[in-house]
Amino acid sequence: MVAQPDRVMIFDTTLRDGEQSPGCSMTRPEKLRVARALAELGVDVIEAGFPAASKGDFDSVSAVAREVHGPIICGLARCNAGDIELAAKAVAAAERRRVHVFLATSAIHRQYKLNMAQDEILRLAAEGVARARALCEDVEFSPEDASRTEIEFLAQVVEVAIAAGATTVNIPDTVGYTVPDEFAELFRYLRKNVRGIDNVRLSVHCHDDLGMAVANSLTAVVAGARQIECTINGIGERAGNCSLEEVVMALKTRAAFFNLATNINTQRLYPTSRLLSSITGMPIARNKAVVGENAFAHESGIHQHGMLKHHSTYEIMRPEDVGLQRSHLVLGKHSGRHAFRDRVQALGFELDEADLNRAFEEFKALADKKKELFDGDIEAIVLSAEGSAAGPWHLKSLAVEAGSAGPARATVQLEHSDGRSTEHSASGDGPVDAAFKAIEAASGIRVALRKFEVHSVSEGEDAQGEARIYVEYNQRTYRGASVSTNIVESATRAFLEVINRIEQAQAGARSREERIAATPA
Repeated sequence: MVAQPDRVMIFDTTLRDGEQSPGCSMTRPEKLRVARALAELGVDVIEAGFPAASKGDFDSVSAVAREVHGPIICGLARCNAGDIELAAKAVAAAERRRVHVFLATSAIHRQYKLNMAQDEILRLAAEGVARARALCEDVEFSPEDASRTEIEFLAQVVEVAIAAGATTVNIPDTVGYTVPDEFAELFRYLRKNVRGIDNVRLSVHCHDDLGMAVANSLTAVVAGARQIECTINGIGERAGNCSLEEVVMALKTRAAFFNLATNINTQRLYPTSRLLSSITGMPIARNKAVVGENAFAHESGIHQHGMLKHHSTYEIMRPEDVGLQRSHLVLGKHSGRHAFRDRVQALGFELDEADLNRAFEEFKALADKKKELFDGDIEAIVLSAEGSAAGPWHLKSLAVEAGSAGPARATVQLEHSDGRSTEHSASGDGPVDAAFKAIEAASGIRVALRKFEVHSVSEGEDAQGEARIYVEYNQRTYRGASVSTNIVESATRAFLEVINRIEQAQAGARSREERIAATPA
């Protein structure tokens, strides 16, 4: 009889560590969309944020705790009373909750960041974990920069945290410095030398600075870790975190070697990956393992010949296992609503009636423009429908004039949710530049354009183009994205999304100021 494999918990920190990746900040509604997708994916723990970082982060963590069901909802806290109390309060509404306390332990951090001696670190770790445990039964402790901490001192810190009530101890490779053999030895040392370690769950958290986050995480699991901390698409600080989809599929594909299982519904990996990419504007590399565009593509004649004989000649996973469908050309302008719904579901997306109706209308409009519709077109429509927000500005019409001689000119007509309608024209170096200037004139908001990206989301000469815009306004970065067969229209709508985000942020700030002013002294 074959023994049942042990289970590895998947701790997703996309909303916390992942969001710290430059350019990947998310609004509260966007965080909720990602959190719900993570729950559907089957992650065990969602680290929803760092409540002490800002009021916005606290509110986002609280919203996830209230509205997302299934996974444990976790809040991060530094090892001080204020942070810990805020984290416990933020996750209080969750069905299952956790407070994650961290404290730097390496000599480098003790000297240059904390200016603390080892004895003080040990005292703070014990006090912080004990305080968290008094507020929440599930407490995780992380000795930050563990992989560069003196191993004997690391064992002391871990032992103190366990004695104070930690239920999970996480060993982070905070700067992506370790290598697999060294990391495995660290875990073996802790398991042998720390009293009480068999009574807690060991966790691993790796960064990808040297490209070894997944390898180090898997090595830690072989050495006894039973929780992996990771992010969708591997987003995170600097070079990123351990990639959830890669580590999960490694455990599944090499199950005979690891004899370990996760609770992940792997068919949700691809849709969740695409959702996060759409929200953050962080593109997925074509050669990205598991979910990249080329992950199941074969161009070499030898490879194609082998694939025609049997898929296992050059594929160790089936595309269906990660939620990717093989077929491309499936729908056209004569396709009906039921066929569209079936295709959306086959691609791994679930839409409510309102979003499905909106997506179907966009599909029919696109089908009138394109000869052929591909899976990428459908995905772009669905992601747009899921994320579409009401204004406040809407593009009613766009007209451009451009030629090889002289500046381009654009005229935009905008409508505001408060009933205003305005039309403005502007000249620019090209039609996109002219459209941007016309929108600035119409909205009264002027920004500094920092990045403008365009790429194809499907195939053929009439492929849809996705435009991504990054701007700076009042020392904050804002992002917008849109998809269309007309790249000038796509860029214009992406720019208008940026303007809407800025206006919504200003309205939120005014609302907070009014509430503060109305509060009795």
